[in-house]
Amino acid sequence: MSKKRHIEVLARGVCVKRNRLLLCHSKGARNTFLPGGHVEFREPARECLRREIAEEIGLAARIGRFLGAVEHAFRQKGEPHAEINLLFAMTIAQLDPRKPPPAMEKKIEFLWVPLAELAGSRLEPSVLRTVLPDWLRESGDTERWGSMQDLRH
Repeated sequence: MSKKRHIEVLARGVCVKRNRLLLCHSKGARNTFLPGGHVEFREPARECLRREIAEEIGLAARIGRFLGAVEHAFRQKGEPHAEINLLFAMTIAQLDPRKPPPAMEKKIEFLWVPLAELAGSRLEPSVLRTVLPDWLRESGDTERWGSMQDLRH
């Protein structure tokens, strides 16, 4: 009997202060990801991101412009997963990039990574390490789509 497969939709925030990018990771894990989480059925992506930041950091976030979307397929604990990450510029006024923000959830931690070191970071999906700097520069001709599938060809 085959398991039903689905694609998860996530809203992710790109918070940059003093040329540092806010990242999150599960405690004990090496890989990092942008803060945010799963979009619930019929929930607007921006509202999802606001909710997730309040749950994860305990602060209000201002959600800005849509930056782009990234598809990602991977295996977790031997099981295949697929997701679409919707990325938005985000500001959280109270954060100081010289120290990580508090985590309201016991399983996660936050850290700041210099944008200049993004290419060598453990950010997943890894395609973000190359497309995100272009998206942040707002060049009008930049494609706003990233795919791990594109990296495999």
